[in-house]
Amino acid sequence: MGKREILKTIAEQAGKGKLKFSANAEIALRISKALDDPACHIDVAARLVQAEPLLAARVVAISNSVVFNRSGREITDVHTAVARLGFRTVRALATALVTRQMAGTPSLQEHQAVVAQLWEHTAHVAALAHVIAHRVTRLDPEAAMFAGIIHEVGGFYLLSRAKDFPALLDGEMTEWVEEGESEIGRAVLKALAVPSTAVDAIEALWQGYLAMPPASLGDTLLLADWLAPVESPLHQQKIDDSEGRHASIDMLIGQETLVDILRESAEEVESLSNALRF
Repeated sequence: MGKREILKTIAEQAGKGKLKFSANAEIALRISKALDDPACHIDVAARLVQAEPLLAARVVAISNSVVFNRSGREITDVHTAVARLGFRTVRALATALVTRQMAGTPSLQEHQAVVAQLWEHTAHVAALAHVIAHRVTRLDPEAAMFAGIIHEVGGFYLLSRAKDFPALLDGEMTEWVEEGESEIGRAVLKALAVPSTAVDAIEALWQGYLAMPPASLGDTLLLADWLAPVESPLHQQKIDDSEGRHASIDMLIGQETLVDILRESAEEVESLSNALRF
């Protein structure tokens, strides 16, 4: 079976709701859904987070990042970290864990490298989206970060199926965009009960039209994706270096340029992207 036929098969299964998640992803998904309950008490939320060591580590790390820790007072316990971040951010991090664990641990080293690069790209996009929403498009930074976290969720699901279809990752991935990205992505987003605002932003990313000046959540996500210094292994950028990408898309934002804003926010982006790495 060729790659195009494999993608069609996976897309058809996904379209029918026949999705396969790893055991670790299922656990993280249950935590994410529990945190989505408005009646969930902070003590319960802290216990849920503590039960998943990777999530607990990221929650504490994010709470100590430059973005969320302006005072410089270090947090070392999960309960205080959850209180500092708030449930929305903690839910976003739980969804990040679902996304990252969706691909599992591939048996082939080259597949492991693809998964690692895709998450590296995701972390950069989420961090950039947070800053761009705050400084450029003036939208909710947490909503933008969440959209960045899940914008490649279909790709992570695709990578999880490589064990069933070993030929899936052979050669270039141009067929992924043509045959499976949107259909598989929509199915996984639906399974994760992702809010429509984030889904619409990801749809805008798939369409690839960036308004100038950027204004919407979709524009925010597109701009973050374009400017990420690590590209997705499932897509090809037209410009290979981050400086070239910055220069090619620079614009005036109020009294500053986009390049100036990104330069001023570099510490925030680095701190947040580092904290998001599972």
